[in-house]
Amino acid sequence: MPDTTPRIEQQPAADGSRLRVMGQWTAAQFARPQVLKDLAASLKGADARQGWDLSQADQLDHVGAQLLWDHWGHQWPPQVEVAPAQRAVMERVEKFTVAPPERCKASWRRSYLSVGGAVLRTIGHLRSFVRLIGQLAINLVRLAKAPHEGPWRDLSGHLYRIGATALPITALVGFLIGVVLAYLTSQQLRQFGADAYIVNILGIALIRELGPMLAAILIAGRSGSSITAQIGVMRVTEELDAMRVMGISHSFRLVMPRAMALAIAMPLISVWTTLCALAGGMLAADISLGITPTFFINALPQAVSPGNLWLACSKSVVFGILIALIGCHFGLRVKPNTQSLGEGTTSSVVTSITVVILVDALFAVLFKEVGL
Repeated sequence: MPDTTPRIEQQPAADGSRLRVMGQWTAAQFARPQVLKDLAASLKGADARQGWDLSQADQLDHVGAQLLWDHWGHQWPPQVEVAPAQRAVMERVEKFTVAPPERCKASWRRSYLSVGGAVLRTIGHLRSFVRLIGQLAINLVRLAKAPHEGPWRDLSGHLYRIGATALPITALVGFLIGVVLAYLTSQQLRQFGADAYIVNILGIALIRELGPMLAAILIAGRSGSSITAQIGVMRVTEELDAMRVMGISHSFRLVMPRAMALAIAMPLISVWTTLCALAGGMLAADISLGITPTFFINALPQAVSPGNLWLACSKSVVFGILIALIGCHFGLRVKPNTQSLGEGTTSSVVTSITVVILVDALFAVLFKEVGL
């Protein structure tokens, strides 16, 4: 079986030594382990000004030709022997090879302009977001004055898509988080004989903090990105421009129904996620510590005061409104191209999750006396 490995061999010639290209110089051969590394080492010791003979090569594609062309310094060697088909490939590579762009040199002026640009973009985002909040408040007042003009059908649709369809994934993640938290906690409590306190730890942690924040992060990743993508696609397909021409307010028909839907659905999803997490924790506590579900359910109201539940629901309402507004904000700023749509969706998810964590920390500081 002939050796197809791409390689270079020295060939004696009347006018001096000549480098003979052998094997298959193709992308498939270069993908084999160690082949490209060995070939690069061979090319390193080969002089591009020597004579080259490509006529003995079994196969030469554009990847192999590009490798040789780069080694030759983007010019033909003084002496080269190639078959007509190989010459055609090499000439195409010569025609379409372009010099790599020069790297921008770091300078104080460039760094200063970069920081300034980032600050101006951040200020622009904040200004637009504050304007969006103001428009939402005005629209809510308008809705209160004329409820029959409200986009109730849009609201019900968003409630179903954002709320009902998110229940399975939030239940699964919440249950697994409860199991993991209970198992890790039980290992520590068993050392001190404080097994019964797992109810207090799970109750406070899941009802007050982890349940609402976990639900908010899941909804931010799932529904926040969906909101940005929906509005962004409307920008790409010029539906937003059509609405503006017809005098339909973007904030009234697009932003307000989504904000209201998330403000209503988010506390319910948070309670649902917390219940599933508690079920997972209760199951793990029964298996690892022998704490029965009956004891867990009876001890939970005594361990967790109602203030924690009200605080969690209040946080969830704020989380829902912020996720909706951030999704709409980035969706309305999408430019009419697909690249901007992808960047806007990514920025929406990252910003939503970051804001949820920041607001949760703010709630923890401001309401540290509530329910504890």
